[in-house]
Amino acid sequence: MARMPSAERRRQLTEAAIRAMARDGVARTTTRSIAAEAEVSLSVFHYCFDSKQALIESVITTLTDHSVTVVKDALRPTGAPAPTDTPAPTGAPAPTDTPAPGATLEETVAAGFRAYWDHVRAHPDEHMLTYELTQYALRQPGFEHLARRQYALYAEAYADLIEQLRRDMDLRLQVPVSVLARYLAAMTDGLTLNYLVLGDEEAWTDILETVTAHIAGLVRAG
Repeated sequence: MARMPSAERRRQLTEAAIRAMARDGVARTTTRSIAAEAEVSLSVFHYCFDSKQALIESVITTLTDHSVTVVKDALRPTGAPAPTDTPAPTGAPAPTDTPAPGATLEETVAAGFRAYWDHVRAHPDEHMLTYELTQYALRQPGFEHLARRQYALYAEAYADLIEQLRRDMDLRLQVPVSVLARYLAAMTDGLTLNYLVLGDEEAWTDILETVTAHIAGLVRAG
């Protein structure tokens, strides 16, 4: 087996855990099945992760990064270099009809939401897994803090995106960043679950337009 830096090996095992959990469910996924999915020995797994809590926290962080990365890419000004520290998720079909960030706030917000929606549509299993992880953490004694960490990560990710837009577009917010970030996290969380349950793609066009107009109304150009 080729030697691999520990950080890269952890990423490999985390991505393998995501595939195994999305396929088999969180409760039924074992360390042995994750090691087999990653094609490494069980001893390598235990070298990288000393507990199931550490693994689940890495899975939660990575799943959040998958969604945030595609949104940040959509919001990046044309010609700006893409970051290289977060690997893009594999296996996704090419996104379709995702508008580039535009001159207006509404166009830019629409680009971000459309990029997120493309990711949900391409990876419903990953997004379904996020809800299963929340329920698992809340029901498993000693894991409750991971559910709180999961939703704190969502708010932090939105706060970073809001700050990015505020800098790039000289925006003034009608509400504090922390409030808007938690509001966006809660709204996106509910809309995503609604889609996973109902699967109504056509309705999402009108929903995204409504969300875009509403969010744009909470900020204004400086």
